[in-house]
Amino acid sequence: MDDSQSTTRRDFLKTGAVLSAGTALTGLTLPGEANARPGQARSGFKTAPVETVRVGFVGVGGMGSSHVQNYLAIDGLEIKAICDIVPAKVERAQKMCTDAGRPKPAGYSNGPRDFERMCEKEDLDLVMTATPWEWHVPVCLSAMKNGKHAATEVPAAMFLDDCWALVETAEKYGKHCQMMENCCYDRIELMTLNLVRQGLLGEILHAEAGYLHDLRDVKFSKEGEGLWRRAWAQKLNGNLYPTHGLGPVAQCMNINRGDAFDVLVSMSSPGRGLHEYAVEKFGAGSPQAAEKFVLGDVNTSLIRTKLGKTIILIHDTNLPRPYTRINLVQGTKGLAHKWPDRIYVEGKAEKAHAWDDFERFAAEYDHPLWKAIASKGEGRGHGGMDYIEDYRLIQSLRKGEPLDQDVYDAAAWSAVVEASCRSVAAKGKPVAIPDFTRGLWKTNPPLGIITA
Repeated sequence: MDDSQSTTRRDFLKTGAVLSAGTALTGLTLPGEANARPGQARSGFKTAPVETVRVGFVGVGGMGSSHVQNYLAIDGLEIKAICDIVPAKVERAQKMCTDAGRPKPAGYSNGPRDFERMCEKEDLDLVMTATPWEWHVPVCLSAMKNGKHAATEVPAAMFLDDCWALVETAEKYGKHCQMMENCCYDRIELMTLNLVRQGLLGEILHAEAGYLHDLRDVKFSKEGEGLWRRAWAQKLNGNLYPTHGLGPVAQCMNINRGDAFDVLVSMSSPGRGLHEYAVEKFGAGSPQAAEKFVLGDVNTSLIRTKLGKTIILIHDTNLPRPYTRINLVQGTKGLAHKWPDRIYVEGKAEKAHAWDDFERFAAEYDHPLWKAIASKGEGRGHGGMDYIEDYRLIQSLRKGEPLDQDVYDAAAWSAVVEASCRSVAAKGKPVAIPDFTRGLWKTNPPLGIITA
């Protein structure tokens, strides 16, 4: 894929207009199904160990700066380059490095595509991007085409063709491309995965997950995500941010490693929250109140896997509410639930038909990765899980091990964005989710219980 094919802001506005209009749909099968995309999928892909991982950052605003701070606390890496369209942010990240006693990284801030010059010029092993969503794919493609591994904030891609582009480029150039889904590394999610792997919940048949977070103030902010995130709500109606909830339960259900997503149906409520917030905060005659939004306030999707198992997935970011990701995993012997944290295991519960506290199981089932390094993440992003995800990526590259989340996971989890938009536009009709592994899900081993 050349640069003209990459998703840009103009491309997403144009594509979004199509996806938000049901009459524009030509069919319910997503373009680029596995049968139409030949290629050689990889199982358990790994590369040669790298003693010192040389890193370049693209986008060092809020999340990007948080990753820089984490990387400065991890052994075996060098931050060699920093790229951002705002020179002051580049200088801030450079100072973070020098204040930590590290060499000053090279700076790149010559326009929105200066990351391409960085990827071409710098001798790097890994390029990490924490940019607005529309730039995730262009940065990752440039990195891989120039011989670097790629890592991106979530979602990895907003459109299916871009999901395929990440997969095919990673395969062609023999590079990793990881979506940095930090919620897979939170304590309860890790403990739940350990419970599942130890068989305590039996065969896993169903999960519920989501991202339910009042982002009205963020979306109308004059800085940070407010500069770009609200625009997506003006063009797409579906689940625009699926991976925080979906990633952890997908690992528990062995997606791409024994099972795979098959079909999705999705429906959205009317959209009222952003307009009412704009009227209340800025006034009925304000430019913000005149903006038109197509995103439904609550999107609910139902996914069926190849083995017939089910996942309920919710997106809810425009209404007043406390934060939750739901995170429920249910099997033949019991279920684990986060937000609130509670668990029920038949035959082990203190009382029949009553929830237990997770702490009853912590001594035996707390994940070894969390127990080993959670203390190093204290005071860092999102309760320490950001540090663990960064640590695991660098550790895997240094050891030459397969990544915990590979490019096929990035594509499958992110494909829900376009799939949900198409189903909503077709009044809830089923939409197929491609098998990016091209059948390897049948033989790929499940993700194991990793250690530090």
